[in-house]
Order: sequence, then structure tokens, then C-alpha cells
Amino acid sequence: MGANFPVILGHEAAGIVESIGEGVTTVKPGDKVIPLTLKQCGKCSSCINPNGNFCLEMNVTAEGAWNDGTTSFTCKGKPVYNFIVTSTFTEYTVSSESWVAKIDAAAPLEKVCLIGCGFSTGYGAAIKTAKVTPGSTCAVFGLGGVGLSIIMGCKAAGASRIIGIDINPHKFERAKAVGATECINPKDYTKPISDVLKEMTDNSVGYTFEAIGRHDTMIDALASCHMSYGTSVMVGVPPRSKMLTYDPMLLFGGRTWKGCLLGGWKAKYDIPKLVSDFMAKKFDLDLLITHVLPFNEIHKGFELLEKGESIRTVLTF
Repeated sequence: MGANFPVILGHEAAGIVESIGEGVTTVKPGDKVIPLTLKQCGKCSSCINPNGNFCLEMNVTAEGAWNDGTTSFTCKGKPVYNFIVTSTFTEYTVSSESWVAKIDAAAPLEKVCLIGCGFSTGYGAAIKTAKVTPGSTCAVFGLGGVGLSIIMGCKAAGASRIIGIDINPHKFERAKAVGATECINPKDYTKPISDVLKEMTDNSVGYTFEAIGRHDTMIDALASCHMSYGTSVMVGVPPRSKMLTYDPMLLFGGRTWKGCLLGGWKAKYDIPKLVSDFMAKKFDLDLLITHVLPFNEIHKGFELLEKGESIRTVLTF
């Protein structure tokens, strides 16, 4: 997920349609929408397959421009690039019809904005991608907003034991509040974390999730699920343009290693359903929101993030 510069960052948001262009039919001015990080053309082989959600019309090499090379933003006559199409760190943004989802008119934007990426990604990783089963044991590497959303998904799926893993113990209390049964810090042990988990659970971890985006923790997560029937899901965005090396024997015994984009949801169709589920109180997004700041204090949000003191900071206009 690269970008050219200058760029308008931000990708997790909710807003109101201000105006529409010619030919737009699925939204109108005044509609509440969530900008999408994955488009849904509804026609390509991925979109029409029930198991696919990465639309083949997406141009992953555009890096801040539309497919024709143009940009929606300019400054002093020069292009300003977008970030993952959405560019939400701005009061007004420009999107394509296929990159927004109309949502419930009563939905509170300052809460359902999390469904635009972080919550949907984590929650879906457990429910839709891994398909966590009732009574199972799960381990979640990384207890940020996505990791906590994974825990919420594991709990909703009926997991009986959910182990949170992070090197920042200050995150443990909130992890337990959203459903973790216990939390551990790898720095407290001298042996590999996979061995620690095997001893803790009598070698019964059925599902592991990596929500950090590091090669070493991706391998740790894979090694931590059961060698015969375990499933490990790669949720964190991998380092760009770097190769990962691993021992194929980790898979030879029967483990499953899966990738996950936006929780496996078909964005334009499923995001509105998740908003409806929130409105029906099927999950609580307040558990993920640690701070609310006015947009002109965005720098404070980044400082909180860098210090490890926030899960999600919501910026309001």
C-alpha cells in the first residue's frame, strides 16, 4: 500500500454525500456513507465468487491516482495524491460510486467510522476468514484496534479461550474487556512464544491471528496453532517489497495459513450489514474508542498512537 507525495492520508471514516456526478445512482446528496478500502464492481471473477472479496478492477499499482493516472485533488495546479482511494483526513474528499457504501441514516458517524476498516477486518478475520468454531482456543498477536476486533469476533463465534499477546501490558485490561480470557507478554519468557502457548493450552490452539504486520510474528503465529488442524490468519499488512522465509514443515503436517483483506467481507454489500448489526447492538464499538479529538488536534492522535496509549482515536469536524 504505497503512495506518492504529496498525499492526503486517512482511510477509516464515515460521512455524508455532499454532491454526486453524472450517472451516479446508488447514493444521493444527504446519504450517510462509509468510504471503502476495497471496491466491489460486482462483475469480476472475484466479486461474483462467494469466497472472493478482492475486486480485480482495483489497480494496486496506481499509488494515489485513478486508473487513468489522474488525481481528484490539486494544489496550486499540481496533483495531490490520495491514500487507498479514500483520503479521509480532510473535511471533503472525492470518491467513486463503487468505493462507497450507503448505510443506515440513523447510524452515528462518530462510531460506525470504525467499520470502514479496522473493526471489519478484525471481526471478519475470526468469523468469516478463519471461521472460528464454538469451544475452540484462539491466540491473537497484537492488541491494537484490529487485534481487539479479532478478539470480539472470536468471542462472538463462541471460542472458549482467547489469549491476547502483546509486548505492551497496558493493553491487557482493554483486551480482557472485549473478550480475551488471558493475556501474555512474550518479553516475560525466554522460550519461543509458540512453545509457551503449547504448554499453556496443552497444545490445543486451533486458531491464531497476526495483527501486527511483522514477518517474525507471522511465523510465530503460524507455529503456534496446532500442527495438524490449526489455522493461522495473516491480518496485519506485511512489509512492502520484502520476502518472507519459513520452514515448509510448518505446513506439511496439515496447518492452514490464510491471508485476510477487510475480514473477507464483500465491502459494498457487507459493510452496511455490519452497520445494521451495530445498530442492533450485536457488538459494542465504544470498547475500541479510547479518545475523541477535534480534527485540528490530529497531531495529538498520532502522539497517542506512537506512545501506545490509544486504540482508536476518532477525529471529528
